[in-house]
Amino acid sequence: MIGTDNTTEDIAMAYTVSGIRAAVSPILERLRTGAHQRELAREYAFDDVRALAGQRITLVGIAQEDGGAGGSLRDVIDLVIAVARADSNVAQALRGSFLVANQVASRRDLPHRALTLRRLRDGDLFAGTANERTGGASGSVSTTIRRDGDGYVIDGEKYYSTGALYASWFSGLAKDEDGTLLGFTVPVDREGVERLDDFDAVGQRLTASGTTRLKSVRAHEHEVVARDNTRLDNPWLGSFAQLYLAAVEAGIAAAALDDAIWFAREKARPIKHSTAGKSVEDPYVRETVGEIAARAQAARSAVLLAAEALEGVRGLTGQRARAAGAEAAVTVAQTGVIAIESALRAAELVFDVAGGSITNRDLGFDRHWRNARTLANHNPRQWKAAVAGAYHLTGEDPPTTGLF
Repeated sequence: MIGTDNTTEDIAMAYTVSGIRAAVSPILERLRTGAHQRELAREYAFDDVRALAGQRITLVGIAQEDGGAGGSLRDVIDLVIAVARADSNVAQALRGSFLVANQVASRRDLPHRALTLRRLRDGDLFAGTANERTGGASGSVSTTIRRDGDGYVIDGEKYYSTGALYASWFSGLAKDEDGTLLGFTVPVDREGVERLDDFDAVGQRLTASGTTRLKSVRAHEHEVVARDNTRLDNPWLGSFAQLYLAAVEAGIAAAALDDAIWFAREKARPIKHSTAGKSVEDPYVRETVGEIAARAQAARSAVLLAAEALEGVRGLTGQRARAAGAEAAVTVAQTGVIAIESALRAAELVFDVAGGSITNRDLGFDRHWRNARTLANHNPRQWKAAVAGAYHLTGEDPPTTGLF
C-alpha cells in the first residue's frame, strides 16, 4: 500500500501545466490515429493510458505547493477536451481520476486528502460509481458494508464502473446495518473485487464502464468514510462531474470537425452537378464545415466559461458559497444542453461533406454520433434545461443530486 510520507525524490519532482501538455501531446496523437481500429477490434488503450498516467495528467489543477502542476479549472477542462478530441473513450475512462483530483484541489477538508494526493502523484488512476442495477429507484444503494473486527466487509454489485479496467482504486457507496451511507475506496486487486468488461452501448464502448462485483471485500478503517454532504456550504458537488461530461462532448464535436476537414481535403470528390473543381471549393461543403466548426466552438466556449464559473465558487463560505454554487450549477446545466446538442449536430453534419463513400465502415465516422448520443443519455439535457428555467423564473435552486 502507498504511504503518506513524501520521499526526497517525490518532493524534487515538479510538474507544470505546460510541461504535462507537451509530454502528453504525442500520446494523444497516437490515441487519435488508433481510435477507430481499437473500437473495431475491441482493444483497450492500456499502454497509452498508462503513459498518460505516467505523465501525471491528473495533477493539472492541483496547487504546486501540494505537489500538483498548478493551473486553473479552465486548464483542467481544456486538457479534458484535448483528450476527448483524440479519443472520447479514454477521456471518459479517466473521469473518475479527474473527479478525485478535483476533490483534492477544491477541498482542504477532504478525508484522507494527503493519502489521496500521494496516490495521484504516484500516477494512480481511480474508478468508482454508486450506480446499481437492482430494480430500485435511480440512485438507490443495495450494496452492504458491515463491521468486521478492526475493519469492514463489503458485498454488492456496481454498474457503470467507468474506467475500472484502467484503475488502481475503486470507490463506491454502501449501506451499513443502520442504513447509513458510507463511502469506500479499495484497491482493484483486493480479494473479492471482480471487474467485468460487459458494458454494451451503441457508443463509448471502450470506457470500461461495466460491472464491478464486490464479494466479501475487506476494507480497512482508513478506506471507509461517512458521506454526509447536507452540512456543506455548497451542496452541488456534482457540478464538476457534469461539466466533465460536457467537456467530453466538446471534444467529440472537435473530433468531428477534424474528420470533416480531412475527408473534404483528402478524399471527397465534387458531386456530379457541382460547379466546383475540388470539394474544398464547393460552397455547400464550405457551409457544412463552417457549421461544424461553429458547433465545436460553441461547445468549447460554453464548457470553458462554465469552468471559470465553477472555480469562482472555491474559497467561498456560508451563504455566499451556497448562492454561487447554485448559480454555477445552473451554468453547468446550461452548458450541458449546449455541448450535447452541438456534438450531436456536428457529428451528423460530418456526412454532408461528401457522398456515399464517407459512410464506409472502415472510416468509422459514425462513432462520433454514437459516442455523443451515449454520453447524452448519461447526462439528460431535458432536466438540465427545465432546472435552469426554474432558476431563472422563480429562483428555485437546482437539485443537489449528482446530475447538477
